Amino acid sequence: MARRRKNRFPERIDNVTITGLADKGFCVGKTPDGMAVFVEDVAPGDVVDVRPFRKKKKVLFAAPLRFVERSKERVEPFCQHFGVCGGCKWQHFAYFGQLREKERMVHDAFRRIGKVEVEQWEPILGSETIEYYRNKLEFGCANRRWLTTEEIGTDINNEEPVIGFHKAGAYDKLIQIEKCHLQHGPSNEIRNGLRELATEMNVPFFDMRERHGLLRQLMVRTTTTEECMLVIAFFEDDRDTITRFLDAALERFGERISSLYYCINGKVNEYLMDLDMVHYAGREYVTETLGHVHFRIGPKSFFQTNTKQAERLYAIARDYAGLTGEENVYDLYTGIGSIALYVSGQCKKVTGIEEIAAAIDDARENARENNVTNATFYAGNVRDILTDDFAKTHGKPDVLITDPPRAGMHPKVVEMLLQLDVPTIVYVSCNPATQARDLALLSDKYVVERARPVDMFPHTSHVENVVKLRRITL
Repeated sequence: MARRRKNRFPERIDNVTITGLADKGFCVGKTPDGMAVFVEDVAPGDVVDVRPFRKKKKVLFAAPLRFVERSKERVEPFCQHFGVCGGCKWQHFAYFGQLREKERMVHDAFRRIGKVEVEQWEPILGSETIEYYRNKLEFGCANRRWLTTEEIGTDINNEEPVIGFHKAGAYDKLIQIEKCHLQHGPSNEIRNGLRELATEMNVPFFDMRERHGLLRQLMVRTTTTEECMLVIAFFEDDRDTITRFLDAALERFGERISSLYYCINGKVNEYLMDLDMVHYAGREYVTETLGHVHFRIGPKSFFQTNTKQAERLYAIARDYAGLTGEENVYDLYTGIGSIALYVSGQCKKVTGIEEIAAAIDDARENARENNVTNATFYAGNVRDILTDDFAKTHGKPDVLITDPPRAGMHPKVVEMLLQLDVPTIVYVSCNPATQARDLALLSDKYVVERARPVDMFPHTSHVENVVKLRRITL
């Protein structure tokens, strides 16, 4: 007789007190005996009975079974898709509570991961707008929609085209989004209109499982200057059908679309940035403004997703840099030159480095558009370009600004920063955990003088953090 497997965790835990927000929509809670458990679909202040469903590295993950007590900081979600769509996980939690929890998460990362002391913590800067704050969204297209738990077993048919977002954790399940509260401008109108148009024209939607069909993805960029770029990804290069559909889309929405591109994505994944973009109509770019700087943004350009909050983020970085007009500035991971161009008017010269060559092309074009003559840009991996010879050629920086991706800076880059012995470093991060790790590596030569979290993405677990490092004087 086979031996029964011993349960790895209990089937139920009662009276779990939810104490704070965690990553990916989870909250952290404490059992009556003090054990930590991560619970989905709850809010800080809730007391719940839970059902554990996974154990990872001695940490339990659970779902709520019964609410013993509900948090006083709960609010009514404003989106009809909340709880089904994989985005905006914290809509049910008051925004002031979100800010408090994000500030705590940054402080905890510095204390636990980096063991970094901060001379002056400044309060988190919340977003002035908590709806319609994004300037870019990507949607999937499919020939069938995901059925909710309530719809399964009914006579509701899911064999209908859908344009929307993936259900959390499911690559082949799309939720029809009628109205998204994330993006301003004509985003909702165009998305819903294209679904109707493709249905009328019998343009086949993509089948995610069988991998056939045509209409696969949409990317919509909108700007504060009231422009809109639309990129449509097709699964196959059916030029006749694509042309008919794009022409019909322009006839119906031409006044709302400033720039139209398409691409062919026959890959397994949905990543678009490595594909050839075909310019079909309108201008080749849209324009955006950050402070006094105007930016040309193409289909592959990296640009901060929350435009208004990005301007406030860059203002903090510029303030931390303490520029007087005489400084030689390096800007690492410069992207399309956003921060470099933003500070160019307050320094002697600025040099930007970015791995993506297309972004550097944008940076140089944006410098020309803004008549900036003291900015130089280089394409290549930061760890390969930032060398002793580079510093000899461009001069030792007085201020170095770094804004790396979520993985943080490569150890060789950190080592080079220590060698450069820069008086002031401003570190902008979208991942306080890796930022704290990097600051620990820099702590032999630098102290953290100031730090301020910035919320770029309300209702999500993401938070940015800006730090000013001062070289230790021996």
